[in-house]
Amino acid sequence: MQRSGLPEDAVVLSDAELTALQDRLFQLRCAAEDVVTAADDGAETAELRRMAQELAATAQDLERLR
Repeated sequence: MQRSGLPEDAVVLSDAELTALQDRLFQLRCAAEDVVTAADDGAETAELRRMAQELAATAQDLERLR
């Protein structure tokens, strides 16, 4: 069944919500790039673990869209 031409399972985001989602995705990508850079630069295991935990927390937060 469709409402207003949209499928029933469609997700509609406001401009502000879309911008916030894009910002969070950018943060996630930057955090992942930071881990790669740190690994390439020979970071200690403890530092890489801390960064990976922050990356996982950022990804977990992103799972909650609203």
